[in-house]
Amino acid sequence: QLQLVESGGGLVQPGGSLRLSCTTSRFILDYDTIGWFRQAPGKEREGVSCISSKDGSTYYADSVKGRFSISRANAKNTVYLHMHNLKPEDTAVYYCAGDLYSDDNACRGRDDWGQGTQVTVSS
Repeated sequence: QLQLVESGGGLVQPGGSLRLSCTTSRFILDYDTIGWFRQAPGKEREGVSCISSKDGSTYYADSVKGRFSISRANAKNTVYLHMHNLKPEDTAVYYCAGDLYSDDNACRGRDDWGQGTQVTVSS
């Protein structure tokens, strides 16, 4: 049984926006950290963004800083990735992952993963 379920992917034109959602079957604050990874065809998986449950601190990959933002709705057990000014190089399968324990507020995806949602940026 998947603990994390993503939604919100799709096809968008360059410069457009999307919001990805990840809903957890656990209480979301059970995760020390929860965040987003992505993997493009032929490329390694990379961390995109992460949020800490301890202090709310966030992390963004350099490639998405200023364009993406992460937020969390605890009552809905949901974490969001707000993506703006999308570029073709953002095309990838986006995965949500949670760490039940993280001593440094980093997202490593040691525990639970979602099935992924495809984001395609193309004109």
